Amino acid sequence: MTPTLPNTVVGTVVTATGEVQAPSRILVVVAHPDDVDFGTAGTVAALVKAGSHVSYCLVTNGEAGDDDVSLNQEELAALRQEEQTAAALAVGVEDLHWLNHPDGRVVNSLELRRDISRVIRIVQPEVVVTQPTTANWDRIYGSHPDHLAAAWATMAAVYPDSRNPRSHPELLDEGHKPHTVSQVWMMWMAAPEGTMMHVDITATFEEKVKALRCHSSQTDRIEGLDDLLREWASGVASAANMAPGSLAEGFRVFDTE
Repeated sequence: MTPTLPNTVVGTVVTATGEVQAPSRILVVVAHPDDVDFGTAGTVAALVKAGSHVSYCLVTNGEAGDDDVSLNQEELAALRQEEQTAAALAVGVEDLHWLNHPDGRVVNSLELRRDISRVIRIVQPEVVVTQPTTANWDRIYGSHPDHLAAAWATMAAVYPDSRNPRSHPELLDEGHKPHTVSQVWMMWMAAPEGTMMHVDITATFEEKVKALRCHSSQTDRIEGLDDLLREWASGVASAANMAPGSLAEGFRVFDTE
């Protein structure tokens, strides 16, 4: 059953062009555990501090995300769920939705669209944050086929599925009423074109690092993780002409209402 959600009072977040109103409810949809933290943990921390209610939707459990085969897939899935839960708490997020689609084999299917639509109708976000629908081969890790499939399914769930009562009628039978998402923020790996927003994460960068450190099965192998994250965030801020020393995460913004 879709709950009746209370209205919350939220503040602002700092962007390259000034302070903007934080959305009251946000849903982040990604393919794997740790995707949200690499892409947007600094922004999530800033939004939570501003009073936003943030939820995560994980398409897979990440059970194919380690070359060490000493753990079986069930054990690795449980570990990665535990890591993501801890990472979410590190930035103030407690509401996680796991779709349990197969890691490494995500398909932009009607089933995935339905499952994401269900979460949208439950969470009722103003804004959905997701990964790019277009591959950027200069950043091959960000162009994982699971990312692309999950992003396309998310966009289809935003429009038309989650708002259309005739899409996935079983959701109505479950009590989940249609919901219209106002905006999509596509993570910074997207091509820097169209309407861009750059969120200042200078004050929340350490929380982003803390969140990613929770993914020890993935990040322990990365030498100089803090420096790498700082380099990326500094580059985003520089591209947005922010003040020297600033750190940022960027999004391409689409109005979808």
